[in-house]
Amino acid sequence: MGEIADLLLSATFWAATLRIATPYILGTLGELVCERAGVLNLGIEGIMTLGALAGWMAVYQGAGLWTGVLVAALAGALLGLLHALLTVPLGLSQHVTGIGVTLLGTSLSYYVYRMALPQVSTPPTVEPFQPFAVPVLSDIPVIGPALFTQTPLTYAALAAVALVAWVLYRTPAGLAVRMVGENPAAAEAQGIDVTAVRVGAVVCGSALMAVGGAFLTLSAFNAFFFNMINGRGWICIALVVFASWRPGKALLGAVLFAAFDAFQLRLQQIVGPALPYQVFLMLPYLLSILALVVMSRRAAYPRALMIPFRKGERH
Repeated sequence: MGEIADLLLSATFWAATLRIATPYILGTLGELVCERAGVLNLGIEGIMTLGALAGWMAVYQGAGLWTGVLVAALAGALLGLLHALLTVPLGLSQHVTGIGVTLLGTSLSYYVYRMALPQVSTPPTVEPFQPFAVPVLSDIPVIGPALFTQTPLTYAALAAVALVAWVLYRTPAGLAVRMVGENPAAAEAQGIDVTAVRVGAVVCGSALMAVGGAFLTLSAFNAFFFNMINGRGWICIALVVFASWRPGKALLGAVLFAAFDAFQLRLQQIVGPALPYQVFLMLPYLLSILALVVMSRRAAYPRALMIPFRKGERH
């Protein structure tokens, strides 16, 4: 018990937790923006995969790291635009379209990687973002090394939480997004272009998801691997429910899941071979399911989520 307590109180544990949480924060925020506008985006897994490849490929071809992040965001925005055009003006099934986008993004990423690097057996690497210690703040005991010695993309993810919350709750654009997700007919009566707002929200949300994928290739690792997203997109969708569609709670959910994940990694080292490692691997998912069951009972989802809107049509 003493080892576990020391682990939970160590700065290195919480620093690792924040690193693991970063792609979940960005992916969850992206999904939250889409769903707030009434569009379920099940394409997140493929969008994150394409973002991971596009950002890494841009840097591998000689672009700067921030240019790689921008390329990833643009790639994600394009897939988001495809999803939005099929589901918003055309009103196709959001479930089927989202799964199709996931298959497209994942397959396209693997195809481009193989076409660009056909003879490669060991993934080539790039120079990733390096941790940046914020002067003065990084010297604060425990909190400093955990919170203020991260890579720039982690700081950007934390800033994105505040930015999304401010846009959603303090700006006319955010009010329009929430209105079209709750009552698009009322939004239309107020002169809001429901189609444009929903398409814009899905495009912006998808760009955030893709940056979450790019974090893995440009910050957490330095190469692109097949299956490196490994279900993170689906976890983000669950975290949106856990967060009750609120950015602050999305941050809490992402950090909580990442803490479970970081904890099981270190618990394997403490316990050793006494238990199969698969038991530890499933711990964060079990604990997350329990948290979801508790939190989702009070979740107030957007009332127009997954409901297509056609101008002049009553629901």
